[in-house]
Amino acid sequence: MKISYNWLKQFINLDWEAEKTGELLTDLGLEVEGIETYQSVKGGLEGVVVGQVLSCEKHPNADKLKVTRVDLGAGEPVQIVCGAPNVAAGQKVPVATIGTKLYDGNDKEWVIKKGKIRGEESHGMICAEDELGLGSSHDGIMVLDADIAVGTKASEIFDVENDSVFEIGLTPNRADAMSHWGTARDLKAGLQQKDINMELITPSVSNFRVENRLHKIDIEVKDADLAPRYCGVTISDVKIKESPSWLQHRLKAIGITPKNNVVDVTNYVLHELGQPLHAFDSHYIEGDKIEVKTLDKDTKFTTLDEVERELHEEDLMICDAVKPLCIAGVFGGINSGVTETTTSIFLESAYFNPVSVRKTAKRHGLNTDASFRFERGIDPNITEYALKRAALLIQELAGGNISSEITDLYPKKIEDFQVFLSFENAAKLIGEELPQDTIKSILSSLDIKVNSVTETGIGLTIPSYRNDVQREADVIEEILRVYGYNNINFTQKLNASIANIDKFSDYNVQNTISNQLVGQGFNEMMANSLTSPDYNSLSEQFNEENNVKMLNPLSNDLAVLRRSMLFSGLEAVSYNINRKRSDLKLFEFGKTYHQYTDDRIENKHLSIIVSGNRTPESWISGTQETSDFFYIKGIITLVLERLGLSKLKSSPIKSDLLSEGLSFSLGKTKLVEFGIVKKSILKHFSITQEVLYADFNWDNVLQYAKHNKIKFTEIPKFPEVRRDFALLLDETIKFEEIHTIAKQTEKQLLKDVNLFDVYQGNNLPKGKKSYAVSFTLQDENKTLTDKQIDKIMKKLQHNFENKLGAELR
Repeated sequence: MKISYNWLKQFINLDWEAEKTGELLTDLGLEVEGIETYQSVKGGLEGVVVGQVLSCEKHPNADKLKVTRVDLGAGEPVQIVCGAPNVAAGQKVPVATIGTKLYDGNDKEWVIKKGKIRGEESHGMICAEDELGLGSSHDGIMVLDADIAVGTKASEIFDVENDSVFEIGLTPNRADAMSHWGTARDLKAGLQQKDINMELITPSVSNFRVENRLHKIDIEVKDADLAPRYCGVTISDVKIKESPSWLQHRLKAIGITPKNNVVDVTNYVLHELGQPLHAFDSHYIEGDKIEVKTLDKDTKFTTLDEVERELHEEDLMICDAVKPLCIAGVFGGINSGVTETTTSIFLESAYFNPVSVRKTAKRHGLNTDASFRFERGIDPNITEYALKRAALLIQELAGGNISSEITDLYPKKIEDFQVFLSFENAAKLIGEELPQDTIKSILSSLDIKVNSVTETGIGLTIPSYRNDVQREADVIEEILRVYGYNNINFTQKLNASIANIDKFSDYNVQNTISNQLVGQGFNEMMANSLTSPDYNSLSEQFNEENNVKMLNPLSNDLAVLRRSMLFSGLEAVSYNINRKRSDLKLFEFGKTYHQYTDDRIENKHLSIIVSGNRTPESWISGTQETSDFFYIKGIITLVLERLGLSKLKSSPIKSDLLSEGLSFSLGKTKLVEFGIVKKSILKHFSITQEVLYADFNWDNVLQYAKHNKIKFTEIPKFPEVRRDFALLLDETIKFEEIHTIAKQTEKQLLKDVNLFDVYQGNNLPKGKKSYAVSFTLQDENKTLTDKQIDKIMKKLQHNFENKLGAELR
C-alpha cells in the first residue's frame, strides 16, 4: 500500500522528516518497506533558473540558429546557442545551466554540458515546456512573465510537487489502516505516546446541500446480508474534464493514472478515507431504479476490461430495472462508467459482505482497489460521510447539482464490539505492568471507548471498523504496539532448558534416513498436500466419499487433500522429464489424509521414486545401467537395515497401481510396499519410461525402530586373511549349501564366504560346474598363523568333498 506524505499531512500537521515518520509507522505495526521520492516534474527543475536574453543575433554558420547572451543573475552573462524561432532580446526565459539533468518523454536522463554548436560556444540551454516536463509544446521556448526576477529558481515559480511516498507492507488484519485517514489515525496515537499531541484534521461535509429533487433513482436491496448498507445520490449537469493538477499529483504519487475529474474523485476518496465508491452514468440506468441482487448462474456480463464473464449464482450485482451494471464491490460494467459525454451521475457508496466480495473476486480472478478493501472489511459507519465528501468534490471540480436526497438503506446496524480487559492478563501477556492511566490513554487514542473501570479491569467498546480487535488478547496487542515493543523492559537473566530428545523421535530418524538417501544420490522433494479429485478415477481403492474436501478451493486441481503419495510424486517425475531430466531418484516425507464416517485420519509416509539410469552418463561408466526392481529393493532393504529392522517377511501384493510388487512386513505389520508403476497410470501423466515406487508406512516403521536394540562391536585390530577354493561340483548344487557347510565347519574365525566366479562349459565333465569361492578368516584377539589357517582350510575341503562330492581344481 502506498501512502503519500504530503497527503498524510493534510490530516495531521507534522513537520518530521519522512524517514523519522516511517520509523514511527513501522513501530506501530505499519511496516514501511521503502520510501520513494515523487516529483511531478522529473528532476524537480533542479538547476533551471530564470534568465533574461540581453542580445539575440543570427548564428554566422547556421541559418536557423541564433547566438544569445543571457543574464542568469549571478556573474557575467553567458552565451547560449538557441534554435527556437521565437527567441528575442528582452525576454525572460527558463535556462538549464551547465550540469542540469533533464529528461525526455521516456524519462531518459541527459545532462547539459558546455559545448560548441557550429563553431560557437554554448553555456546552457534555453528550454521549451516539453524539455522541462511542464507540457507537450515544442513550438518554441517558454517566455516567462517580465516581472519575475532574473536568477529565480524555476522550481519556485512553477507548480512542482515534491513528495515522499511510503510503501507499507500492510498485514491483512489492518483493514482500518487502508487509507491516508486510517494511517494518520494510527500516527496520531503513536505521537501521543511521545507526548506530541496533535489533532486529526477531518474533511468537512457541512456544505452538502440538495439543490433540487428532479432526478431521484429508487434503490432496492434484495439481499441485506450481502449488502448490509447501501447509499446513493444523483448529481446532474456535471462537466467531465481533466482533473486539476493538485488532484493528479495526489493520485500519481501513489501510482494511479488520472482519468477524468469524476473518476479521479472516487479514487481520491477511496485512498483518502478507505471507502470504495462507484460513479454510474445515470443515462444508462434504465427505469430510474437500482437493484442490488444476485442473478442466475451463467448469466453473461461484460466488465470494464471488455471481458465477457459468466456469473455465479452467489455473485452480488448492481442492476437497473433491466440489466446488470456492476459486480458489487469488485468491478464495473463496460457501459456503466463515466465517459466524456456523461452529464449526470448516480454515485454509490456501500458496505458489502467481505466474504461475498472475496469469493466473487477469486472466482473471476479480479483484484481491484475496491475488492482489496471490501474483502478485509471497511468502516460501515463512514458510508454516508464518504458519499457526501465525494459529492462535494465532484461539485467543486465538475460543477453540477445534487439532484436527489441521499438514500441510505441500513436496516440492521453493525454493532460495536464489547470486550473486558483484565489488568492481570495484560501484564502477563506484555511481560510488564503498565500504568492504568497509560493503558486508558492508548485505548482512547485508538477510538476505543472506556465504559467502566474496576480494580481488576476495564469494560471497552471497540469501534466496528476494527474487525480485527474482538478479544481481550487483541486489545492487549493494540496497547503493546502503540506503547512500543522496544519500550518493554526485559530481564538480564538468561533462562534455558535442555529438552529430553528421544534418539528415535520422528525428527531424528527422518534426518538419519534423509542423509542416507541423499548419500545414495537421491533428492528430497516436497509436494503440495492439496491435489486434484480426478486422481480418484485412477484407482478403485480411492472412493470419493473418503476424500477430505476443501470448502473454498483455489482451483479444482487443489480441491482435496491427497490420499496417496504416488500421484504428487508422478507430477514431479513428469515435470522433470519434460525438462530433459529423466534420471530421477526422489524421496518425500509427507502425510495422506482420509475421511471416514466418524473420523479423519492422517498417516505419515516415506515415498521413494526411481526412474531412468542409476548413475549419470560418463565415459568412465561405460554402458548405462537402468534402475530396476532389484535396485529399489536394495535401497529399501538398506533403509530398514539402517534402522535395525531385519528378519523381514516378503509377500507379493496385488494393486491396481503397481504391475509387479512386494511388501516387507514384521509379524503382521506391513512396513513398506514397492513395485513397478502400471503403464496405464504413467500414461495419465504422459510418462513413457519405467517408474519404480516404494511407499513406507512411516508410523509403523517408527514403532518398530523404537523397540529395536542396536548392538555394536569394535573393529578388530588384527588383520583378516583370505583363501580361495576352485570347486568342481554337480550343477544342481547351490552356493547356499556351500555357505551353510562352511559356517558349520568354522563358527568363530570364518567371517565371510563369497562366490566370485561361476564357470560352466568346455573342459569340464558333463553335469559339472566350477565355483570360485573366497573365505575370509580373522581372529579378533591375535594374528592368525599359517598353521591355523591351513588347518581350517583342510577341514573345509574335507567337508565339501564328503558332503557335496566336491573336487579341488
